[in-house]
Amino acid sequence: MQKIVMANNRIVAPQDPSIYLRYTAVHLEIPFACPYYSTDILTPQFCRLNDRTYAAPIRVDVEYTTYLRDKTLTLREESATIGYMPIMLRSCFCVLNGKDEDELARYGECPLDPGGYFIVKGNEKVILIQEELPKNHIIIETDRKGRVTASVMSSADGIKSKTLVVMDNKKIYLDSNQFTKMIPIIVVLKAMGMESDQEVVQMLGRDPRYGDLLFLSIQECASEGIYTQQQALQYMDGKMKYPHQTTMKVLHNHFLAHVPVKNGNLRAKSIYTGVILRRMMDTVLNADTFDDKDYLGNKRLQLSGELVSLLFEDLFKRMNLLAMDIMGKTMSNNTSEDRDGVLNFKQIIERVSTITSGMELAINTGQFGMSRKGVSQTLSRLSYMASLGYMTRISQELEKTRKTNGPRAMHPSQWGMLCPCDTPEGELCGLTKNLALLTHITTDQEDDGPLTKLCYTLGVEDLSILSAEEVHASDSFLIMFNGSILGKHRQPQRFADNMRKLRRLSSSWDFVSIFVNQKQRCIHIASDGGRVCRPLLIADLGISRVQDHHMQELRAGHLSFDDFLRFGLIEYLDVNEENNALIASYEHEDQDDVQRSRITHIEIEPLTILGVVAGIIPYPHHNQSTRNTYQCAMGKQAMGNIAYNQLSRADSLQYLLVYAQRPLVTTKTIELVGYDKLGAGQNATVAVMSDSGYDIKDAIVFNKSSLDRGFGRCIRMKRYTVAMQKYGNNRSEKNVKPERDKDDILKKQNMQVLDKDGYAEPGLIIRDGDIYVNKKTPKNTAKSPGVTSTDRDYEDSPAIYKGDDDETTVVDRVILSSDSNDNLTIKCIIRHTRRPEVGDKFSSRHGQKGVCGTILQQEDFSFSERGICPDLVMNPHGFPSGMTVGQMLELLGGKAGASCEQFYYGSAFGEPSGNANKVEYMSYTLVKHGFNYHGKDLLYSGTLGHPLQAYIFMGPIYYQKLKHMVLDKMHARASGPRVALTRQPTGGRNSNGGLRLGEMERDCLIAHGASMVILERLLLSSDPYQAQVCRKCGLLGYYNHRLKTSFCSFCKSGENMQQLMMPYACKLLFQELTAMNVVPRLKLTEG
Repeated sequence: MQKIVMANNRIVAPQDPSIYLRYTAVHLEIPFACPYYSTDILTPQFCRLNDRTYAAPIRVDVEYTTYLRDKTLTLREESATIGYMPIMLRSCFCVLNGKDEDELARYGECPLDPGGYFIVKGNEKVILIQEELPKNHIIIETDRKGRVTASVMSSADGIKSKTLVVMDNKKIYLDSNQFTKMIPIIVVLKAMGMESDQEVVQMLGRDPRYGDLLFLSIQECASEGIYTQQQALQYMDGKMKYPHQTTMKVLHNHFLAHVPVKNGNLRAKSIYTGVILRRMMDTVLNADTFDDKDYLGNKRLQLSGELVSLLFEDLFKRMNLLAMDIMGKTMSNNTSEDRDGVLNFKQIIERVSTITSGMELAINTGQFGMSRKGVSQTLSRLSYMASLGYMTRISQELEKTRKTNGPRAMHPSQWGMLCPCDTPEGELCGLTKNLALLTHITTDQEDDGPLTKLCYTLGVEDLSILSAEEVHASDSFLIMFNGSILGKHRQPQRFADNMRKLRRLSSSWDFVSIFVNQKQRCIHIASDGGRVCRPLLIADLGISRVQDHHMQELRAGHLSFDDFLRFGLIEYLDVNEENNALIASYEHEDQDDVQRSRITHIEIEPLTILGVVAGIIPYPHHNQSTRNTYQCAMGKQAMGNIAYNQLSRADSLQYLLVYAQRPLVTTKTIELVGYDKLGAGQNATVAVMSDSGYDIKDAIVFNKSSLDRGFGRCIRMKRYTVAMQKYGNNRSEKNVKPERDKDDILKKQNMQVLDKDGYAEPGLIIRDGDIYVNKKTPKNTAKSPGVTSTDRDYEDSPAIYKGDDDETTVVDRVILSSDSNDNLTIKCIIRHTRRPEVGDKFSSRHGQKGVCGTILQQEDFSFSERGICPDLVMNPHGFPSGMTVGQMLELLGGKAGASCEQFYYGSAFGEPSGNANKVEYMSYTLVKHGFNYHGKDLLYSGTLGHPLQAYIFMGPIYYQKLKHMVLDKMHARASGPRVALTRQPTGGRNSNGGLRLGEMERDCLIAHGASMVILERLLLSSDPYQAQVCRKCGLLGYYNHRLKTSFCSFCKSGENMQQLMMPYACKLLFQELTAMNVVPRLKLTEG
């Protein structure tokens, strides 16, 4: 923020340069409430309940001039407010930062809430991580015409430009929007001072094939008669698109803008161009050297901080322009005598609300600028895992409808960086991704100067002292720093090793990457932001530096993760540097004939290749991969506890599980993220058997007694908001108590739930049609000062509850608050307790989803010889089709854990390290407690009483109840509302719409030959209309009700009219075609 303000720190009045304002400093304060509230500090919970924005004031120190008695007076002031910046929860400016559990409880916050989101007008908004191409890097690819292209997106010192070099018909050109046509690249090199063709060829290398590929480009330059720098500049000036620009300006500011120009010398840009040419020719000679756009090292991730800073920069510049515009108008409207104290820039910038409104609008709508849409989304509070999943989500700017497989497919470079399971199904599959558990995204270094000096100290030869021939000499490597060329080094591997040793000793360079690229013969050093990296254990000759005594000190709390970094025991590697490393999963294992001494790093724990949401699946490495992907989607839809403060929140819709439990088979990830404290499921005793026809396919048969005891019972909380509007004549909507007659009986029966103050009383049952806020609105809202209003001046406008008659809903809470416009807001929370019924959707943690097929009495259920009766019965055919062996292991672990009263672990790939219990150990525990080794039980039939013919696999499995319930989806109607335009039934459950019979259903009826059913469905039950048709001209006429006769407007007669039944939509189509001069005529024959 300081850099943005200082880069645009002066605004000047258009007519008088002596009137100016200069920003000298900027700082952000902590959020605080308005003075007339009881609290000084603005808390997130207050903003949620009062529909306000959780923002902090932006203060600036200014120096400005103004007129006073015809003299220019210079003033200095501190802490002028130019706007309000929305604050991310749990950030360093948030009031929750660094607070313990007790203090968070006082603020009404949940200690497990991850933060990382904003509150704008009471809505929780999260800015998704955005994926983009890296800045200042050469990307070689082919375009739509099959031409080899090299593109560089330059970004430096506020200048952004794109340089595109194209190879067309074996000739190389610069394609820039500053010129009317493509410029030969040799001409560009000569314009930058490299006049010798021999020097250009030497710069590419000694391989004669490079000279052959460049020959046609050199020949074209010679055919144009261009041999000197002056001739090249004249040629390019003649191709300029904009007359005010010059070639030298374009070469300095737009062409490779990130390469520095010292004293007007463009040699550095010439050498960079030579590197681009060399890379392009390498791809022509060897197609394997093309850059892969889907490779994770060729991408950068933009975090919310960078996105908000770009937004602030845009709004700050806009505010300055608007202030200058206002000042210009003020000076034009005031004479020199009236300017005392009026020409005040400070008052203008404090009055303009560009930054505040712009920030709120962008985060609320997700539209950051003209091109970026969907950057922010509303944080899902359906479950704890849903809100956690939003924090790690990566959004890609690609069209959903594109059928390209490349961006959607999993790339090997994503290993350990992105979760391989957590991606949605459907059109966004593979485009929306999620970070893995230990992934870190780097941020920009404030000062790269010390790192650059270190490189030169370690033997890097400066580019300015090198000749063109030495650039690609065979005995040395180029050193690239954040896309720019630093110089060359003659001992590249030694240089890389020394840089890595120094990185492990320095705490400020933890995220610097050193990557030796043998194909390109260069070393890439990266310290820019947006790179994806992860921590790994450092291994010396295959032996980990982390020893047992380090782990003991870590468990005792004497060491932390940062200490391990500082001591050089672990380090962060990005995707590029991983190519120079050999990483083992475990220290003690032989890695497929790989010499142990060659191993450079060891995984901290293999389970960290999965993300947060996939980490709750036990034994995921034993499942088919698609099932893990299904669970990642369904785990976010599972009901449970969403936060400790869930009963004091006022979300628009909440689903809460009444008796949520902790899973018996847990994972390390579950404990890390706190899912064991905010579970979203219940441990159900499951019998895997085909008990009846009601469990066909994926259906589940439930035990009625289990449901009576509370299994799957949930609460649905819905918020209804009523705002008391204020009007300009000092009148406002008001709330009145319910009217009663002289016997103290309510005059209206639908006011039964109202309290004495006119609001719904908490705890009372509310039914369809009941009034929950008895509101009255003034009849006259026009300005009429001095007129006192009476009850006759108000009309009834009550808030009426709409619900189903068969639901027993209860008023849970009524919250009174005021919004940002100081209007009284009434939030009424309606509670509905639901028990599972036939058609409700359930799922295990392995993607084994199913609906409730039927509910049986417990006495009809099978039971074991110990008297254990299952809570639900699952069809065994789900295992061969789904291949979810992990669910079988979970059943074994749950049964063993319940019998010996402990939690069992099923972390991903955790058997070698002890983070997942082995099958043999779980089976041994079962035998020890008197169960079968395989987890099977002898069951007796509940209906016949005899033993079943087979042993039944039975035990506890953690089941989730999903949000998809029959009560929310069940819909049917006989007759109801219609669309005014087409007179067809409305669509959708909320508007009491009809059930659409589509094209495919119509085709089935045609195939069956059910012609009368088609007539009844598509005409009689939809939009029948008696149309008047003229037999002579075939056009539609009309019926005159006064004369009781039909008439044709075209024939000017009513003799040949015929009544015809047709859909109203068809008649409307004919009329619309006629209006467009397309005349459909109906030919009628006698039926």
